[in-house]
Amino acid sequence: MAFPLHFLLFPIMITSLPISPIDSKLTVGYYQKTCPNFEKVIRETVTSKQITSPVTAAGTLRLFFHDCFVDGCDASVLIASNSFNKAEREAEINHSLSGDAFDVVTHAKTHLELSCPGIVSCADILAQATRDLVVMVGGPFYNVRLGRKDGMVSKLEHVEGNLPEVKHTVDELVDFFGQRGFSIQEMVALSGGHTIGFSHCKEFSDRLFNFSATTPTDPDIYPKFADKLKEMCANRDKDTSMSAFNDVMTPGKFDNMYYQNLPRGLGLLATDHALVKDPRTKPFVDLYAVNQTAFFHDFAHAMEKLSVFEVKTGRKGEVRRKCDLFNSIKT
Repeated sequence: MAFPLHFLLFPIMITSLPISPIDSKLTVGYYQKTCPNFEKVIRETVTSKQITSPVTAAGTLRLFFHDCFVDGCDASVLIASNSFNKAEREAEINHSLSGDAFDVVTHAKTHLELSCPGIVSCADILAQATRDLVVMVGGPFYNVRLGRKDGMVSKLEHVEGNLPEVKHTVDELVDFFGQRGFSIQEMVALSGGHTIGFSHCKEFSDRLFNFSATTPTDPDIYPKFADKLKEMCANRDKDTSMSAFNDVMTPGKFDNMYYQNLPRGLGLLATDHALVKDPRTKPFVDLYAVNQTAFFHDFAHAMEKLSVFEVKTGRKGEVRRKCDLFNSIKT
């Protein structure tokens, strides 16, 4: 399968964000001398995986979000639990993270350890792989500054309260993102990541079956869409793997259809639909629905900002030999 032209050329669609003291040690060409084939290995690995499993892009984007919002972009979400430590992956909200996403990072790390052992962090692999996969499925290019170290802590209890949830109101979402330095516009732009991927029935079934005492189904859902979802989720308690695409129209393409769907009653999650009803977020939904260029610009800007959120550098982290294990046992 040939690369899309925009994937090969990597056009720069945004101006780089100002560098803060926290991430001043990060640079785009960080591995140019120490691991010159870094970009090539990541690109080839994600391409192979995405062709084999087309849900990899969405899964990796979600994995990246879940990593960055809990103790920063430090690959702590990749750590496996052991008898001494329950890691982030044990949190219920992380149980549905994509195995394909973990695999793509593991495969890239294996290849890089053969050519430049002990040089490339798992955190940098996840950040670069996410960007390349977003571009591969049609999304915007954005710069990924490199030089993150892998975190040396991954604890189950750190997850609670540090990830946005489908039950959150817009007030709670605005507060969540605001506390982490993201504006309402950046929040709405990042929500556009739902233009790819899927959600399990348990994440939206309340809108179908338990919306209120008098109205079991959310009346804002397009009726035929609601009927199909009810049919699909009828056995949700027995088959917890049942899921639906977040963007029912173009689920495998990174575009602005997610925003076009919302006023039509085709938003899957309650948090998605809420964005088109709240006066603080609706103007951005309306803008992105008619202007994909604006969405791509703002999404790219927000992703570059997210990718340096609370990064570790220097002695604050390490370069793991294996992405699911600390270099020494943590108790």
